[in-house]
Amino acid sequence: MEVKVLIVEGANDRKRVTQVLDEPVQIICTNGTLNDEKLETLILPLEDNDVYVLVDADLAGERLRKQLKRELPHAVHLYTQKGYGQVEATPLEYLTEVLRGHFRVK
Repeated sequence: MEVKVLIVEGANDRKRVTQVLDEPVQIICTNGTLNDEKLETLILPLEDNDVYVLVDADLAGERLRKQLKRELPHAVHLYTQKGYGQVEATPLEYLTEVLRGHFRVK
């Protein structure tokens, strides 16, 4: 069984989602951007995996989401509310509901 992959922007986002996940998930932090090197080493090897994207609801997050849609067209995109802005600021209850349809959650 392949491990699911969740792409987030930063370490604080990773910490936040691990608070609600209840299964092994490979969480990849892009640190906000994807240059060619990161694309080749982190993202492109994931083409055959179940990949999910959860990035901030801001301009930088939307830019990253657009790039990931091009590079990983099979990825499932998950969204936080614009009012929360950042994944790390998303209430745990809401984050649980966002992830529940795709991951086992606590």
